[in-house]
Amino acid sequence: MARKNKVYDESLGKNWSDCFGLYEPLGPPTGPTTESSAVGKGRELADVMERRKVDILCVQETRWKGSKARSIGAGFKLFYYGVDSKRNGVGVVLKEEFVRNVLEVKRVSDRVMSLKLEFEGVMLNVVSGYAPQVGCELEEKERFWSELDEVMESIPTGERVVIGADFNGHVGEGNTGDEEVMGKFGVKERNLEGQMVVDFAKRMDMGVVNTYFQKREEHRVTYKSGGRRTQVDYILCRRGNLKEISDCKVVVGESVARQHRMVVCRMTLMVCKTKRSKTEKKTKWWKLKKEECCEEFRQKLRQALGGQVVLPDDWETTAEVIRETGRKVLGVSSGRRKEDKETWWWNEEVQDSIQRKRLAKKKWDMDRTEENRQEYKELQRRVKREVSKAKQKAYEELYTRLDTREGEKDLYRLARQRDRDGKDVQQVRVIKDRDGRVLTSEESVQRRWKEYFEELMNEENEREKRVEGVNSVEQKVDKIRKDEVRKALKRMKSGKAVGPDDIPVEVWKCLGEAAVEFLANLFNRVLESERMPEEWRRSVLVPIFKNKGDVQSCSNYRGIKLMSHTMKVWERVVEARLRKVVEICEQQYGFMSRKSTTDAIFALRILMEKYRDGQKELHCVFVDLEKAYDRVPREELWYCMRKSGVAEKYVRVVQDMYERSRTVVRCAVGQTEEFNVEVGLHQGSALSPFLFAIVMDQLSEEVRQESPWTMMFADDIVICSESREQVEENLERWRFALERRGMKVSRSKTEYMCVNEREGSGTVRLQGEEVKKVQEFKYLGSTVQSNGECGKEVKKRVQAGWNGWRKVSGVLCDQKISARIKGKVYRTVVRPAMLYGLETVPLRKRQESELEVAELKMLRFSLGVTRLDRIRNEYIRGTAHVGRLGDKVREARLRWFGHVQRRDTLIDSGAAVSLIDGALVEELGIPTFPCVPALRIMAIDSQPIGKGYLKHQTELLEFHVGLFHYEQLPFYVTSSPVNPVILAFPWLGRHNPQISWRSGELVRWSSTCLCVWIRPFPPPKVFHSSPLRIRTKLYALLRSNLVNTLAPLNY
Repeated sequence: MARKNKVYDESLGKNWSDCFGLYEPLGPPTGPTTESSAVGKGRELADVMERRKVDILCVQETRWKGSKARSIGAGFKLFYYGVDSKRNGVGVVLKEEFVRNVLEVKRVSDRVMSLKLEFEGVMLNVVSGYAPQVGCELEEKERFWSELDEVMESIPTGERVVIGADFNGHVGEGNTGDEEVMGKFGVKERNLEGQMVVDFAKRMDMGVVNTYFQKREEHRVTYKSGGRRTQVDYILCRRGNLKEISDCKVVVGESVARQHRMVVCRMTLMVCKTKRSKTEKKTKWWKLKKEECCEEFRQKLRQALGGQVVLPDDWETTAEVIRETGRKVLGVSSGRRKEDKETWWWNEEVQDSIQRKRLAKKKWDMDRTEENRQEYKELQRRVKREVSKAKQKAYEELYTRLDTREGEKDLYRLARQRDRDGKDVQQVRVIKDRDGRVLTSEESVQRRWKEYFEELMNEENEREKRVEGVNSVEQKVDKIRKDEVRKALKRMKSGKAVGPDDIPVEVWKCLGEAAVEFLANLFNRVLESERMPEEWRRSVLVPIFKNKGDVQSCSNYRGIKLMSHTMKVWERVVEARLRKVVEICEQQYGFMSRKSTTDAIFALRILMEKYRDGQKELHCVFVDLEKAYDRVPREELWYCMRKSGVAEKYVRVVQDMYERSRTVVRCAVGQTEEFNVEVGLHQGSALSPFLFAIVMDQLSEEVRQESPWTMMFADDIVICSESREQVEENLERWRFALERRGMKVSRSKTEYMCVNEREGSGTVRLQGEEVKKVQEFKYLGSTVQSNGECGKEVKKRVQAGWNGWRKVSGVLCDQKISARIKGKVYRTVVRPAMLYGLETVPLRKRQESELEVAELKMLRFSLGVTRLDRIRNEYIRGTAHVGRLGDKVREARLRWFGHVQRRDTLIDSGAAVSLIDGALVEELGIPTFPCVPALRIMAIDSQPIGKGYLKHQTELLEFHVGLFHYEQLPFYVTSSPVNPVILAFPWLGRHNPQISWRSGELVRWSSTCLCVWIRPFPPPKVFHSSPLRIRTKLYALLRSNLVNTLAPLNY
């Protein structure tokens, strides 16, 4: 759209004269198109568009396979679709500034596609079409016109439409009888295909733009080959918008394509120029990764503080000094995303050659002598060589750097950038209101985002008010220690988006011990006063699309808050303390130490398998909660914390975190006004997952059953039972327990599945409403089937692998990148998606083979090898340094099995001495003394554990096992990542306990136990500062595979 920027009336805004084009430049007339040659043609086309001031261009016969969008250079982006690299293919090229206006891309077929753009409330639909040639089958022609009809019928009447298509027909000169749809300035006689174009224009009330403007025949002929000079390419628009077309003609003298010529028209849209959304400038904190920048920052900060090494106690002063020093030392960016141009290799030498080729083509068109033709052909070959040479030279340095360890991060950045460029719509600038109307102005879009999230975060579900109270735990809490701050900082990841205070965690990591001391003092003041800095109460909410549903609907977005990183460190310190005093039920798998999704998936699969083997029905209900995090009532949160035994001091500290919290929504058109948040938990908070687990633990206390009959992963709940009536009753009990306290069970997303179903098993109802019955369910990312098979899950894993492969295909399919680097990208991005959850899946050989076949296809595509090359699979894997997928699945199973085995075990028959983890000793402050001499410690494979030696031993610790069973034991301290406490084989031999593996309980101590003491005759007391109280508990992951665990309590 080339702009004249004429101002007719300030009330109407600026008049945009938009240059719309039609061309067939990318696919050569003979032979398939290679990727490199197509990229070169695309860059040459972009150069033509820039020179001719064409802003929107429809292209046909692209012969590019795939459905993506990619930059072709000079500020232009191509949206294309094709299924065959030898024929057909359509596309639309947009100027980069209009890409943000794209609302929707429809790829109907490799002959028809459309784009919908929005300009300040004006909707413009651009359709690119490529009709079958004269000799094609009638069925193929009818299919094309049917597809074009469907596209037109889907466009609302009030929206503008422009069609640029190669119709392969002649509408002819003159318009007798067809004056309403065309002018009289066509070329030659009308044929059958041309009549189809005229009939289509009548049917859709459109006009053939080419024929309305009187031009020389040279400026009307769109196709020129040998002695043939015809008009087959046309631009159509609605008849009501013909007045907006000021000119239309064929561009002569361009040489991107040999036969087709570019058709351009100038279209006027009465809209205001789109404003670039304002973005806040950002400090370049990422530079702190470099040691020299980090050292300079520390020195400048010290100078700003007057030479002091210790940071000021006041948060506001320290924060402002840090921000100012960061801006001066590290610099400030514009805040916009940096675009990686794929055609930066387009140098002046190449441009000069293109210009000479263009002039030679023009000269040959004017004087068709053999000498001029040979000159043009020679320049054409030379340009092709120079383009290839320029690209090769420019990319050599890039690929050399990417092949090093330092350049690997650039590799992943390049992959993300290429994947981002391949997406049609990168940000949504328009949104729908409550009634489904599209809002286009920035003010209305911002108001809608604010309205949606303000309502979501301040509206409670109906609930009963609690009558009963709960006693608060008033106890003195210890001060925040420096080691707690260090651990919290260590758990914080670098490179995350900063909150409104613009101080990332990288600053505190850079400042080292000075930061630890400052934060410890700051957190202690917050703990004592129960008031955190006001700056921490502000946040920025970013809507993240859920990748399902309407992209213009606010309800299909999840809001993630960008909060102060310093506040997140404070939350982690509080969370660590809360986890010590609150015991969450064993049915909760989400965000719990030593538990994962794998455990829950495995438990469910094994339970289903056992019932299938026994030919019995198993009834499962997968409960979904509506807006679970956003609708948690704050009063219920405080009640559940107090009931869980949390000290009142911590309750008030958490209340302070949520008091007067305010947020703004950051969307594609800017930031909304600030609003308060009164309901729910913070999304993106470090503490919220554990707070939610506390709430669910208390609300489900009276209704949950033992695992695996009831399992929870945060708000994902599965209820199992042997009968349909029982699972229906349990579901109703869960609904009552949750909804009376403000949580709401989703009627539409809660689903029921019957395993090994017999005839007439019926359905489950919830408050009289039938729950959706399914044959398969995606539980925690893994698909489980009612028949117990895993074929669907295997197909899902293959699909997930291909999805991951496509995201990095821009790197994996680049033949200039080494096989070693491709193998690493594949192992870190693609393979984890394929392996997810397969530790729990009993794969058959055929299914394992299906996974390996898909993997080898990806590797062959990545390495540019086909089966016709007759290269063995072993060589493919060896070249990419990728092992067999089946071996990786078995390795993952063994890794998870080892994880299960290393959980809190009470009995380790292989240990000769009782062990305790050094981290637990340090955390509890247990006194120790050195072992002389040190004891060697090794695993059963003779490999050393940890540092290989036991150098310290605890004092005698009082050990409680049962109501009247006490003893005192010493423990050896190990620095290895073993279980917190391991009781050795000698202890087991002395006690010989009787254990019920069915019920998971310690039935009784053996009569031969030599350490049974009862209260009248306690053992001699040994005084020490911190007694370790331990309870014995047999914890069942599965009924048939119990694990005896040990848990420290109330220390």
